[in-house]
Amino acid sequence: MTRRGKLTTAEPLDSDGRESDGGGDEPESGPLRRCAVTRERLPKEQMIRFVIGPDRNLVPDLAARLPGRGIWLSARGDVIETACTRGVFAKAARGPVSVPPDLRAGLQAALSRRFADHLGLARRAGQAVAGFAKAREWLSSGRASLVVQAADGSAEERQRFLGSWDGPVVAPLDGERLGAVFGRDRAVHVAVAAGGLAEALRHEAERLAGLAEGTPGIQPECGPTMARNGARRRRTDSPPGVAGRNDVQDAGG
Repeated sequence: MTRRGKLTTAEPLDSDGRESDGGGDEPESGPLRRCAVTRERLPKEQMIRFVIGPDRNLVPDLAARLPGRGIWLSARGDVIETACTRGVFAKAARGPVSVPPDLRAGLQAALSRRFADHLGLARRAGQAVAGFAKAREWLSSGRASLVVQAADGSAEERQRFLGSWDGPVVAPLDGERLGAVFGRDRAVHVAVAAGGLAEALRHEAERLAGLAEGTPGIQPECGPTMARNGARRRRTDSPPGVAGRNDVQDAGG
């Protein structure tokens, strides 16, 4: 689990046209980026990139592909809130920036859509199936590398489906939204085959989990990380936002 960094304010972007890493003098290179708030260097997949549009509006770049200098933040709810309240974006951009008042909620909604889009791509590529019987068959045959379950599904039902499965499990969407991806009213169990799309789904679920932390009204098993049968999470070395069979401890033992 990634250690949380101390929340500080950002330093300005580089002035020579290179993309800033959040305030340092080093150029943007390699797989890591520096958070403009915590100053931690983290994998890009655990962060959210922002750019400043021509009208000085803040633009989230979830795919990290837009041109221009980037401002990188850890995908954590407290980091996003700190950046908004302490004027981090304006400091990093060396000028006024129009920041949406509901930035955190907007990011959660956009990442949820992005997760659903990736899952739809996996379905169309034959790399994802829904339904208890089909998805369970993929688990039994070893074809599945990731399980996606409905956040509002029954805890007992989800545990019964998983059986001895010890791979990653995520639950960022409710049953209705999962079902829409597969052309049905509702879906609770989805199995995803190994590959780039499965990895992308894990990364998006991790970012959603970080943003959901501390959000009023969102409980752990209603977010991207799933705990089963009343289980409580304990500290592990697993990627944040993804629960494995060994990452939970059953209540009472």
